[in-house]
Amino acid sequence: MLDVKAVRKDFPILSREVYGKPLVYLDNAATSQKPAQVIQALVDYYESYNSNIHRGVHALSMEATDRYEESRRKFAAFIGAPSTTGVVLVRNTTEAINLVAQTWARRNLGPGDEILTTHMEHHSNLVPWQQVAQERGASLRFIPLTHEQALDLTNLDSLLTPRTKLLTLNHMSNVLGTINPVKELTEAAHRAGARVLIDGAQSVPHLKTDVTDLDCDFLAFSGHKMMGPTGIGVLYVKQEVIEDMDPFLHGGEMVLQVWDDRATWNDLPMRFEAGTPNIADTIALGAAVDYLESLGMDNVREHEVAITEYALNAFRELEESEEVRVYGPRDVTQRGGIVSFYSEAVHPHDLGTMLDREGIAIRTGHHCAMPLMGRLAVPATARASFYVYNTEEEVDLLVAAVRESIRYFSGTRART
Repeated sequence: MLDVKAVRKDFPILSREVYGKPLVYLDNAATSQKPAQVIQALVDYYESYNSNIHRGVHALSMEATDRYEESRRKFAAFIGAPSTTGVVLVRNTTEAINLVAQTWARRNLGPGDEILTTHMEHHSNLVPWQQVAQERGASLRFIPLTHEQALDLTNLDSLLTPRTKLLTLNHMSNVLGTINPVKELTEAAHRAGARVLIDGAQSVPHLKTDVTDLDCDFLAFSGHKMMGPTGIGVLYVKQEVIEDMDPFLHGGEMVLQVWDDRATWNDLPMRFEAGTPNIADTIALGAAVDYLESLGMDNVREHEVAITEYALNAFRELEESEEVRVYGPRDVTQRGGIVSFYSEAVHPHDLGTMLDREGIAIRTGHHCAMPLMGRLAVPATARASFYVYNTEEEVDLLVAAVRESIRYFSGTRART
């Protein structure tokens, strides 16, 4: 079990105020806060051994190279990858998915082929496949949603056909919090002869993840959502798949030999990492992985189940009075620490502004999931998302501020 009070002491930003109120940070699905250990890792790099990596023979370069590759080994271990060969370092989940689209997909998809995805995807796991489908003559098919915004797998066998070449979906929805049964779906897709890409942007920071157990072909995630810096992410690719992929960025670092008229590629995974990489942030993400490991991912999950259940219960009165609609499964074991909601009385953007004045940071908008908003029949939602440093008291402040905002915009606020 987490000692949340002790955890909060590791995050310097949580001691600040916003508009004279203590910061209540509930926008973790967008980006998480950083513990002092991660911030110090950045400082240490720039103060002590700032240098380019891999090619230098001087002490600073060799130290930076060692720390950089040590982080890659940490990432592999954190997700259960059998080796670092398939651990490609990128900027974020978006770049990871685009890398797969630009390399594997353009080589393996053609006219008549199908890409199966879901109606709850982030634009980063939809728009690249729209583009590939248009260019290659393939088509997109979608797994529909149930009334509780989980995947409706009733007709999965008819959706997975001999034409299906790729199943691509999120492990956890960034809007609904829904945790998808990716292992079951991967098994079904492989039986149909399809490859599987898992968008782990929301799941890897919160759920124990083992790519060997999941048997997925690709997994993408970002560092900034798991207490690391922005600008660093990871793409895992299964060994048999990455060996058959060609790089799409060319230049320094990714080559082995170069002649006037041709070049050969470096060993895996470096052939996919052209140019000077994001060294400092890679090392700092290694520190974030160390921090999460010290907390224990089972403890992280236990805390988020508890606080999500508390939040759903806290919203119940507003739901019963039909002032708010909360989306996603009611079973907290089937969802992550994300609670999206909508009120007819106040537009989500106005609600977010009102809450901000109380020091409460949430996310409002379509959350890069416009097709899903259309299916929910709302222009946008408000979203509170939790992490290891959030408390029940913060949930109480959130719900009280939402209630007051609804009354204000409904013209029923008590006069003082």
